Amino acid sequence: MSPTKPWLRHYPSEVAPTFEYPKHNLARLLVQSAKKFPDRPAIYFMGKKMTYKAFLEASYRFANVLTALGVNRGDRVAIMMPNCPPAVIAYFGTLMMGGIVVQTSPLYMERELVHQLSDSGAKVIVTLDLLFARVQKAKEKTPSLEHIVVSSIKDYLPFPKNVLYPLKMKKDGVNLAVEQGEGVHSFKKLLRSASATPICVDVDAEQDLALLQYTGGTTGIAKGVMLTHYNVVANTYQTSNWCYKVQFGEERFLGAIPCFHVFGLTVLLNQSVFRAGMLILIPKFDINLILDTINDLKPTIFPGAPTMYVALINHKRIQDYNISSINVCVSGSAPLPLEVQERFEALTGGRIVEGYGLTEASPVTHANLVWGYRKIGTIGIPFPDTDAKVVNSETGEEVPLGEIGELIVKGPQVMRGYWNRDRETAMTLRDGWLYTGDMARMDEDGFFAIVDRKKDLIIAGGYNIYPREVEEILFEHPAIMEAVVIGIPDEYRGETVKAFVVLKPGMKLTERELELWCRERLAAFKVPRKVEFRETLPKTLVGKVLRRQLLEEEQKQSS
Repeated sequence: MSPTKPWLRHYPSEVAPTFEYPKHNLARLLVQSAKKFPDRPAIYFMGKKMTYKAFLEASYRFANVLTALGVNRGDRVAIMMPNCPPAVIAYFGTLMMGGIVVQTSPLYMERELVHQLSDSGAKVIVTLDLLFARVQKAKEKTPSLEHIVVSSIKDYLPFPKNVLYPLKMKKDGVNLAVEQGEGVHSFKKLLRSASATPICVDVDAEQDLALLQYTGGTTGIAKGVMLTHYNVVANTYQTSNWCYKVQFGEERFLGAIPCFHVFGLTVLLNQSVFRAGMLILIPKFDINLILDTINDLKPTIFPGAPTMYVALINHKRIQDYNISSINVCVSGSAPLPLEVQERFEALTGGRIVEGYGLTEASPVTHANLVWGYRKIGTIGIPFPDTDAKVVNSETGEEVPLGEIGELIVKGPQVMRGYWNRDRETAMTLRDGWLYTGDMARMDEDGFFAIVDRKKDLIIAGGYNIYPREVEEILFEHPAIMEAVVIGIPDEYRGETVKAFVVLKPGMKLTERELELWCRERLAAFKVPRKVEFRETLPKTLVGKVLRRQLLEEEQKQSS
């Protein structure tokens, strides 16, 4: 074992430190599972199941639809949908015919949508009738976009929900009418009339792109991350090998995180299909729906974000539900507070492990062991075939053990670069290493802890303050449900710490009480000087708190 990789000694015997990843079209994951388990349910959506055989056939049909619309290999196809059957059919169908998937958030407004569609040069967008008006406006400003393919939630609902859904929407004042015509097509009609001839083109897996996955929308202008078929297949296998007790054809995956997010794509959608599991698609995070689903359908695997677990453990009627079916939870997209981890495991009897990744790495690079030695408060150890170091951001030199520096990673899951952005690519990929922009430290066992985003660092009176450290202390307070910390301008210290806090239902807490709590647990310069109590915090769809939005609000108030 290399002395520079102390983490390898913690690998269980079931996890090989290196593996030969197949170099094939990402869509072969579906082809293989449908061949082995044709009659097993692949998708469960709001009371209706779809078998692997039906899922594969629908994906073949969509691949042939795209070809008929004039889409060629290498053309970009945008998918702007929440978790629903057409979203995953369009995903695999696009990959099968050699197209490049551009996942687009349903929350995007016209300006963001125009940027992403124009930047990627998308030729087709697949969306819902609910979102059509917004997409139609964006199309007028996007010369490359030739076709809008429109589906509806009702198309995949069982009776009588399929009848009641449009009535409810009408009652709520939502217009679902879509006028078909030049460049506007019905997903359902196209699929029905398309050929079901199998198609899954051969690709140069290490060069050909499977995804243009946009990132940085919350931190500046969104950039398209070029992920190859090999990148994503490798990360799917890495994640699967890590969770080695997971059974083929047996598991039920709770699909609460959005599949348009890279974490949801790999750890939920690709993982479920690779393992021939049943993917329970939840279009919108609704805690009551989630609890009912767990209680009734007994999912075994629940990838999620910390905010989802926070909502679950703090639900006033959590004791009325049986959530013990959950065996494995992989938490990503934000730090997992210790108190949340302990309470969730006590309630389910399952294991919840914190992992780490970023869009540029497909996304997972580190995780704690699901069954084995783990360290709470860390992101765990690097995945198989993944190398990691903590370095001085400027020089690239490794920092001494235990010291803080920038985390850099290398592995088969690391992107080819940013789409049409050579300068940013050169800054982020250096000598084969991906510079993550996250500040971290590594201990003597090879466990890594993220201290914070490089850009989130607060410098107060010359002292470095990492928001995560303060947030961990806030989360430990029995009255606090959620908390986030930012740096705000201060005439004397340059910056000072401000905390935004959401209390648990029925709990009370004063600013003075919280200050005393922090003073007992933090150095004086780290204690929040300002506290704002809120009902909710602004979040992305995947549950990540929008720290940037809070900063912008503060800047507006102070200007």
